[in-house]
Amino acid sequence: MVSAIFRLRYTTSDEYLRDVRMSRLMLRAFLGPFAVTLPVALFILDMQFLWVYADDLIGKGLDLWVVFKLMVFASARLVNLALPLAVLVASIMAMGNLAERSELTAMKASGMSLLRILRPLVLCMTLICSAALWFSNTGWPAANMRFRALLYSVTKQKPALNIREGVFYNGIDGFSIRVGTKHPDGTLDDVLIHDHRDPKGRSVLVVHAEHGRMTQDDGALVVELEQGVSYEEHQETMSRNKERLHPHIHSRFGTQTLRIPLHSLDFSMANEDLFRRSYERMNLAELSHYSDSLKDNIANERADLVQYGRRNLERLADSTGWFANAGSTPQAASLTPWHASLNPVTRGRAFDKAKGTTRNHIRSLENAISNMEGKRLRQHRHDIEWHRKYILALGCMVLFLVGSSLGALVGRGGLGVPTLLALCLFLLYYSLSMLGEQLVKVGSLSPWSGMWLSTMTLLPLAVFLMWSTTKERRWIPRWGSS
Repeated sequence: MVSAIFRLRYTTSDEYLRDVRMSRLMLRAFLGPFAVTLPVALFILDMQFLWVYADDLIGKGLDLWVVFKLMVFASARLVNLALPLAVLVASIMAMGNLAERSELTAMKASGMSLLRILRPLVLCMTLICSAALWFSNTGWPAANMRFRALLYSVTKQKPALNIREGVFYNGIDGFSIRVGTKHPDGTLDDVLIHDHRDPKGRSVLVVHAEHGRMTQDDGALVVELEQGVSYEEHQETMSRNKERLHPHIHSRFGTQTLRIPLHSLDFSMANEDLFRRSYERMNLAELSHYSDSLKDNIANERADLVQYGRRNLERLADSTGWFANAGSTPQAASLTPWHASLNPVTRGRAFDKAKGTTRNHIRSLENAISNMEGKRLRQHRHDIEWHRKYILALGCMVLFLVGSSLGALVGRGGLGVPTLLALCLFLLYYSLSMLGEQLVKVGSLSPWSGMWLSTMTLLPLAVFLMWSTTKERRWIPRWGSS
């Protein structure tokens, strides 16, 4: 009996060590490609973002810290694209490498099922999906709000000081500067400066100099001018019957120094509170609250609209009794119409008033319906964001199941085949996601059916691929095999 217990403990310990080694092997095979693919995907998406907003970033003298923060917030917003792609590529590469090196076959030969082999990766994916759900509910709204505020500030930022020859530069508030010639040593020829800082336009200063030099000092542009003339014009307000006078001062100078403030070129951050009410920065609880509030408002407005129609039907009911008598009389066609007894003027006024009342009612109904439709679309926007937070987590799990089973069936590792398969599947997933979201926005689909279109489409594929891998139904030929 002691020998049996010893053998049982040895067997249990041996299986435990085997499970630990197998779990480490599976985690290394998956986490390695995942740790590489996620930053690469974020980098590619960031480059696409820079390409789109290049015109808003170049030539504005932005600090590296501002650009760095903008890229960090942009990367956080792009996690919902990079994370599913990284999971898909890593799962195909992990199972493909194991199948190509026959390690997956050895595991199955030892009596381990596919579900048992994937158990460490499923647990790892559960943690990743939980982190994705937390990030989409907490980190993504905050990053999105800061990104919107920072991007708005960058796009509204004026270009950096760049005065070109023969072109008026109007980037500094209250000044227009033109330089005829710029020499390599920093000297300038034919300098013309317009100072129109007076908000009421009553005073204008024009300075023209043959030579000059510009330097920046403590947030100001210092312009040293030589051999020039200045014109200062004042506009005086006179009485209505007198002509308006425009006295001006004309003076020549040998040297003159102007100090032009550059605070209008400084970067100023927009107030983040302006973007706090956006549905993109709300968490699950806030989205649910606003969606329910809009739903209640729509229901109340619909009830008010029905009540409005009933009141008008009662108010505009037939008070003459002619229609009731016509319906109960067999000789209804021979009855004299009720309006026949009215004189033409009164009859015309009655018809005009009836048409006006009808038009007003139609316009009121159209406005009420349009208002309810706008609120319904806003409710759909909140529902879209609510579902999007769960889609990121559950979509990653579905893509993992598709990728792991597909990698085992294909039996090829490396970067070529897994990346190609992952891109094709991800394009299908992304296209279905965008199609469903757009159909929800225009009101063709409900938020639930539209937002879960891609996940529900790939879920049967994941089940079929897992079944094929478990039953070893190799309907996909191994790449590279004869």
